[in-house]
Amino acid sequence: MRGSEFAELKAFVAVVDRTSFARAADHLGVSRSALSQTIRQLESRLGVRLLNRTTRSVSPTEPGRRLHERVAPMLRDMDQAVAQAVGTRARAAGTLRINTLSMAVERLIAPRLGRFAAAHPEVVLDIVIDDGLSDIAGEGFDAGIRVGGRLQKDMVAVRLTPDFELLAVASPDYLARRGEPRTPADLSRHDCINWRFPGSGKIAGWPFRKKDKTIEYFGEGKVISNHQDIIVPAALQGLGILYAYNDGGIADALAEGRLKRVLADWSPTVPGLFLYYSSRRHMLPALRAFIDCLLDRDIAVEEPPTSKKRR
Repeated sequence: MRGSEFAELKAFVAVVDRTSFARAADHLGVSRSALSQTIRQLESRLGVRLLNRTTRSVSPTEPGRRLHERVAPMLRDMDQAVAQAVGTRARAAGTLRINTLSMAVERLIAPRLGRFAAAHPEVVLDIVIDDGLSDIAGEGFDAGIRVGGRLQKDMVAVRLTPDFELLAVASPDYLARRGEPRTPADLSRHDCINWRFPGSGKIAGWPFRKKDKTIEYFGEGKVISNHQDIIVPAALQGLGILYAYNDGGIADALAEGRLKRVLADWSPTVPGLFLYYSSRRHMLPALRAFIDCLLDRDIAVEEPPTSKKRR
């Protein structure tokens, strides 16, 4: 295979993996016009259209899908072989695409952005906040961040946080008006602030556990949303009972007395946040550096000053 043919196939795989000419061009370090020309050359050489293009999306045709299925694994194996040969001395560079929950952005990523950028100036962080369950490999992401129970199969998982506790909370004003539930069954007399899963559109059940008894409750209320920026303010404004992870905003409101916890003896512990990436890919140096930053393993420990010897 000539070098130009290899470059054409690599460009094609990048476009399909990232479902975007713009993202593929950024990944490859070329202009969009140059990438489009490369794909046209490949299609002309093969005599078949490989991609369906619209102003908003790009997807493989049936011949393109078959070609991608055969070529993409071989290119990934080659990338892995090169990465393993270079080893840990490879510098962190290029675009790192991360698909993450909004709670992980607040807890982990946002506070460390400046430090990561200063330590790795050649890395571009492309962070997509997505509270659904995206196929990170199929959509061209290098890694995703999810709670432990919602990881995709065949993935390498790295724990980022301890387990979380689910909390049922409401404003003191709401509880003064409506009373405090003592058991999950009492929630039938209350307004529940519900979470809708992005993508599937399903309403999340409320899992309760006490000793050996487990209950999943589905309540009704005046507010349903798929984002923390709606459901937490709804609870603070007295619109009902919220059942959610012990996240930063909720923990602060509890400490300040703006929210009050109920059903504490029924609240279970659930898996914490994990970063995961495809087991079929060697870990990129940029991804390794990103994980080290999230876990604060990149902070150098200062040596204590050496005491001067007495003369």
